[in-house]
Amino acid sequence: MTSTNALGEYLRSRRELVRPQDVGLPAGGRRRVAGLRREELAMLAGISADYYLRLEQGRGQRPSAQVLDALARVLQLDADSTAYLHELAAPKPRRRARRRTEQVPVGIAQMIDQMPLPAFVQNKYLDVLAANALGRALSPSYHPGTNLLRAVFLDPAERDLHQDWDRATADAVAGLRAVSATDVEDPYLAALVGDLSLRSERFRRLWARHDVHKRVGGTSSIKHPEVGLMHLRHEKLAITGTDGQLLVIYHAEPHTAAAQALALLGSIAASAGPPATPAVRDSATRT
Repeated sequence: MTSTNALGEYLRSRRELVRPQDVGLPAGGRRRVAGLRREELAMLAGISADYYLRLEQGRGQRPSAQVLDALARVLQLDADSTAYLHELAAPKPRRRARRRTEQVPVGIAQMIDQMPLPAFVQNKYLDVLAANALGRALSPSYHPGTNLLRAVFLDPAERDLHQDWDRATADAVAGLRAVSATDVEDPYLAALVGDLSLRSERFRRLWARHDVHKRVGGTSSIKHPEVGLMHLRHEKLAITGTDGQLLVIYHAEPHTAAAQALALLGSIAASAGPPATPAVRDSATRT
């Protein structure tokens, strides 16, 4: 995570995922590398093989936007991945790490407690900072103080809960990659990635792919032990004035079995008593 050659690692990982036939090159013959060779990528991007080699080895100067766009085109990167490539290539001042307590805006904390839908706030590291009663009833992991990455990769109960676990884990890692380009020396992020890399083979493989996707809403299939299978939507809304906090809200299509199950879960949560005071969590930030 603290590699000084993040750009080179990203280029190499994406190069190895592109098949020659995907870019109009013959696929025959014995190939000693997965995906494209360095010289093939350089040729297709219109740059010299030596210049590309220096980029991948971390010995080159900052590439121009035109060079980065050419590489992105050959590597078949989407908009999010192309933006990530540009961020990796941008010079970043070294900043001293310090610790601070990350706070959820008071108005957001008050609002989610009054919402009739499962809702919680996560930071960019996927630490849960606040959650309402229905959110906590939806999953034990939606409790303040829980890191959702550790939960989804290391807790077997989470795999039972999330019927779309493979997609959910891939999206979670790609989302973490999307916010890591400007934080390659972040000690908290490095510790999180290092811990998960040691403890989860799937996380290690997904992290090595360097897939990048911004955190957006989508659908989830949740098999709840009390109300059964629910096909829900989740919306992820950026909280302005924070360092990457998101408000995550689950909801069901009206007049569906999922809506009925969610209403039943709400009744169960309401009978459990008042919600706990939202907690916060220390996270590493930089000045």
